[in-house]
Amino acid sequence: MNNVIIVAGGKGLRMGSELPKQFLNVGGKPVLMRTIEAFYNFDKSIRIIVALSASYREHWSKLCKGYGFSVYHEVVDGGETRFHSVKNGLELVGEGWVAVHDAVRPFTSVSLLKTCFDAAKEYKAVIPVIDVTDSLREIVGENDSKIVDRSRYRMVQTPQVFESALLIKAYETDFSESFTDDASVVEIYGHPIHLVEGERANIKITTPFDLDLGEVILGK
Repeated sequence: MNNVIIVAGGKGLRMGSELPKQFLNVGGKPVLMRTIEAFYNFDKSIRIIVALSASYREHWSKLCKGYGFSVYHEVVDGGETRFHSVKNGLELVGEGWVAVHDAVRPFTSVSLLKTCFDAAKEYKAVIPVIDVTDSLREIVGENDSKIVDRSRYRMVQTPQVFESALLIKAYETDFSESFTDDASVVEIYGHPIHLVEGERANIKITTPFDLDLGEVILGK
């Protein structure tokens, strides 16, 4: 069975809005609704779990009612960090495969989801990445920097897809500040991470500019 944990516990401070960015509209619909729909469009039977801050549960419920949003999903409490939110979501995950996805990546395509889930069946731990197109410099000391070879780096996206049993076992570890995503947890556990090609349109909405870009992607 396919599962997805959509992490929606962020505060959205960089957006400069009172509301977290997952509740803001893009193309006339809240970002989180579009993200949920992306997974439903991929697999109508997928188990959708949303990790949401308890303080916004009522707001989300009102949004769903107001927009007539009917895609079935389960809500768990978001934790202090992404790690804790995912750990809460894993309590509802059964056998099969589980994706972990940013709530504010609403433009993930069906083809990318298929690529990630198919690869996970072979490699058990898969993440989508894209090439770095800008030059990169490494800060050296307080007042110096040096150029680095950008061909050796990749930008990481979500969904990150894993065999459920593997991710559940990896998340039995204690939290560490080094856990920047789910792949880092699995990597520390000792399992290699397989990379697949991501998509440029699979943007993470974190600033007002990203909302404008989202309107362009939707063709609004």
